[in-house]
Amino acid sequence: MVQNSAPDHHIHKRKRIHEKHEKYPHPNKWKRMLDKAIYAIAFIGPIMTIPQVLKIWLEQNATGVSSISWTTYLILSVFWFVYGCIHKEKPIMISGFLFIVVKSIIVVGILLYGYGF
Repeated sequence: MVQNSAPDHHIHKRKRIHEKHEKYPHPNKWKRMLDKAIYAIAFIGPIMTIPQVLKIWLEQNATGVSSISWTTYLILSVFWFVYGCIHKEKPIMISGFLFIVVKSIIVVGILLYGYGF
């Protein structure tokens, strides 16, 4: 008798995992609405960071803005972006990428115009 090899086991496990996914578009109208709204939310979060970007770059003043906090936020955004890519979740990828852009601009502004950490 031949035993199942490890790759076969993996294929069967992936089948079972895939069978537990919800249908898209979801039959429930509220979940469908949330599925659509999450794309808007992916853009709103990074857009809400733009006032901080404008304050730093237009006034050329980043005093009182924490470089440690914004660098940490930037690093966390990279992880969220990678997570979204690995799981093929477009809203997470979009939001993560946009947050990386705006937070990078803030960190660079802090380095140029900040007066200490």
